[in-house]
Amino acid sequence: MQFNPMKKKSSSQSAFFNFRVLIASVFCLAGVFIALVGAGIYLGSSKAQAQSGPASTMPVTGNSPIGPDVVRLVGPVIVSTDLRDLPYIPPAPKTLEQLLGPYPHRENRSPSGSQTSGLVEIESLIKGVLPPVPTMPSPLLTFAGMNAAQVGAMFPPPDTIGDVGPNHYVQAVNDAFRVFDKLGNPRTRVTTFNSFFAPLTGTPCGANENGGDPFVFYDQLADRWVITDFASPQPKPTPTPQPEFPGLEPLGSAPFYECIGVSRTGDPVEGGWYLYALQTDPANPMQFGDYPKFGLWNNPQPGGAYYFTVNLFLFPAETLDGVRAFALDRGSMLTGGVANAIAFTITPATLGDALSLVPATSRTGSAPPAGEDEFILAVDLTENVMLTQVKGWLFHVDFVTPANSRLGVGANHAPNALITVNGFRNAPGALVPQPGTVQKLSTLGDRIMTPVVYQNRSGTESLWAAQTVFLTSDGPTGIRWYQFVVTGGNFPATPVQQQDWSNGNDGLWRWMPSTAVDANGNMAIGYSVSSPSIFPGIRYAGRRATDPLNDLSQGEAIMTNGGGSQTLAVGRWGDYTMTTIDPSDGLSFWHTNEYYPATSPNAWFTRVGKFQFGNPRSTPTPRPRPTPTPRP
Repeated sequence: MQFNPMKKKSSSQSAFFNFRVLIASVFCLAGVFIALVGAGIYLGSSKAQAQSGPASTMPVTGNSPIGPDVVRLVGPVIVSTDLRDLPYIPPAPKTLEQLLGPYPHRENRSPSGSQTSGLVEIESLIKGVLPPVPTMPSPLLTFAGMNAAQVGAMFPPPDTIGDVGPNHYVQAVNDAFRVFDKLGNPRTRVTTFNSFFAPLTGTPCGANENGGDPFVFYDQLADRWVITDFASPQPKPTPTPQPEFPGLEPLGSAPFYECIGVSRTGDPVEGGWYLYALQTDPANPMQFGDYPKFGLWNNPQPGGAYYFTVNLFLFPAETLDGVRAFALDRGSMLTGGVANAIAFTITPATLGDALSLVPATSRTGSAPPAGEDEFILAVDLTENVMLTQVKGWLFHVDFVTPANSRLGVGANHAPNALITVNGFRNAPGALVPQPGTVQKLSTLGDRIMTPVVYQNRSGTESLWAAQTVFLTSDGPTGIRWYQFVVTGGNFPATPVQQQDWSNGNDGLWRWMPSTAVDANGNMAIGYSVSSPSIFPGIRYAGRRATDPLNDLSQGEAIMTNGGGSQTLAVGRWGDYTMTTIDPSDGLSFWHTNEYYPATSPNAWFTRVGKFQFGNPRSTPTPRPRPTPTPRP
């Protein structure tokens, strides 16, 4: 039989041939991957560079160049007023600002393909052949959070954050917060931070000068709430724009403070508050503490500490001056007592390219062992290079003898560990496309995102963390997540599991992740998602504790579909989101994030959602506390 090269195949023959080619290609790619791994080229096989030794044994004293700073908090101011009875004080006027960093990101640019691991792209191709079938449960509940019109926001971002307690959900955005019941019914009006912190007279917190970067969390160990933001005197016009941030006004003027409220009871509406103010650095009043991130820890005992970190920028030039880490005397603050903070500053010389350190926080599982130090994680923010490390610090605090406190290794507070991870490339700047506009959204893809979750489950201690990374040389971005086993208070050489999550390489851009782990060890991540054909929306993905390692095997679920794009020229989008676990059952995940129901420059909205995997091991009974209703 003579072969005719022009003869067409039947459709069935063509389909069978294409299927055989597909399978052969998969096996071929797999063979290449295995060969490369065997040759030791795979990035995950590189050796760890751990520094697990103790901190310097040199004698230290409080407020010495080697020892910690001991900073007295202003307050407490004891407030008994129902939140619904606070007089309304509007937010301070805002100027359009970019996220502070050691250098401006080059917006809307593609990275160099030569600096992207070919193996990452090969793995992505293999995984993309058979997209996952999602089994992630749909939301049990979603409800509207605050929006730009309610807050009076002229510019993004909202910096959406929130947490859940036995009877309430408290959400915060820049300039304001609001309390809801757990069905989503508002129990207060929108309360501005200027109203809430007004009693802190003599500080910017009480002078209508609250600036933003809010943080709110529920302290399940004491049935209390903590709400914070930063404050500084109002910005003055700048005759000559700063070269790092052309055309932008400074954030404020010295002195700079963190404003902190600790509820007096488990009722954030009627129960009253203890209010405190903490100057960022009294010895260096021109240092501004940006991007504060908090963690709840039960040590040092008996009172534990609220740990938090800030990025330091020297006013007015807004040049990077390091990172400052604080431990607040939680035991004293819970009783409305006089409180101190123990603080260390890490200079840029020691940080290298790291910034935005995030302390760990504990919610489910057993508490950290008595005496165990707080964990802090960070990554370098370097652009256009392959990175292979997560940096870890241990923070030991002694409120009785502050000189015994220490952070990291040595007098300069170097990291305790350099954990080797699979290679990743940061994805900072305005990169994320949207439908119907050339404006792109910022990812904050150069840092570990809040929270870093600590869980002690059956004696195995773990840290869970996430960040945004490039999936391929020119995008899209995806979610890189880790589990680090830190049993015994020691950082590991490598993570026990990690993944770059792309939902089977569906082409969507994912960013702004936040992670939580339930009482059964199931993990979920909430995040933003967008593409040239899909408006920015809110989704989440997860894995059960019994799933294979290194994969969000339950797939992805939609919490809220966006209905529009953000068209403002500066593409700020949140600066963080938040996923937390309901302390009432140890099971229910709550996530809050932003979206646009219609295209506009700044008419952002927020949403709160709840979902869960299955039945908890045990279900504590919520405290029977009446929930007040809003007042006009």
